[in-house]
Amino acid sequence: MATTTTLTVHVEGMHCASCGLFIDEQLEELDGLLSSRTSVRRGTTTVTIDAGRCSPAAVTDAITAAGYTAQVSQQT
Repeated sequence: MATTTTLTVHVEGMHCASCGLFIDEQLEELDGLLSSRTSVRRGTTTVTIDAGRCSPAAVTDAITAAGYTAQVSQQT
């Protein structure tokens, strides 16, 4: 059985809705990502991951590789 973890990631550098869509598309490539929702207005991405297959570092690394600054601000 998968152990799920929900992360709220503070993202800097987003300017428009396309930025949010781009981040979500990049995160979809991660093995173990269950869901992703980016809010440009709030400057956050909320993801749910299978903790056995995906780590918080993999999430922030993917966002950073997409050209943004990312830091986990909450994990549940």
